Amino acid sequence: MKDRFCITQVAATAETLLGIAPDAAMAPPLTPVLRSAGRRLTGPCDRVFLYNPDAIAQWLYAAYCSRFAPLEARADLGLGMGSVYPPVTPVCFASMYSGLQPKEHGIRAYVKPVLAVDTVFDHLPRAGRRCAIVSTEGDSISLIFLGRDVDYYIFPTVAQCNRKALELIREDRHHFIALYNGNYDHWMHRGGPESPWALRALKANISAYCALHDAIREAWGTHNTALVFAPDHGCHRQYGFLGQHGVDAPCDMHIRHFWRFFPARG
Repeated sequence: MKDRFCITQVAATAETLLGIAPDAAMAPPLTPVLRSAGRRLTGPCDRVFLYNPDAIAQWLYAAYCSRFAPLEARADLGLGMGSVYPPVTPVCFASMYSGLQPKEHGIRAYVKPVLAVDTVFDHLPRAGRRCAIVSTEGDSISLIFLGRDVDYYIFPTVAQCNRKALELIREDRHHFIALYNGNYDHWMHRGGPESPWALRALKANISAYCALHDAIREAWGTHNTALVFAPDHGCHRQYGFLGQHGVDAPCDMHIRHFWRFFPARG
């Protein structure tokens, strides 16, 4: 099975939702997302929030669908997505936020240089949109997008990142926020994708999305808003008990994104 859509399309989708014409070099926006937004919203978004939990695979969703029920209750659209090769974190997030394939943006292995190409973190500030990146220190999102005119909130722990993200929602100063959580990936590598530790982290990621959803519903009522649950790649079991990713196979390349649209009230 080949996924119909690619994570490279997320960047142009976010920009289009915010009323900005994407760069011609970017992959085209996701038509089902724009259609769903058109049904739910009147006019463009003035807030977009991308939540990036690491390494949550499509097969994990299929195997533990009931655990995703609180998330699905807070989503308007779920889309099967394809990652990019190699499916490792810096490569994938470079593609997700630039709209380009690895050969075009230049990160083609597990390395974390500052991207030289334009990304949403370049386009949006130029168009007058204020952006924030919230990430754990040393992780890909905290490093490869440095040097942009955005607000960086980098912390030692996922809990601190999530608290800051909720604070930013309440303050309502940013048009675009990206939040990274690497806790599932961390425990998946150390105990396997279905270990108790990894599944607790998966539950925490779903709970984090739900908390973001409920905070946005309360604090951003005057805005047309899009919230996205957008993992970067999947994962697989290795050596019987560890977890890994990086192969060109559905376990690593197939993921699922969820989109929620909040129409402005009154």
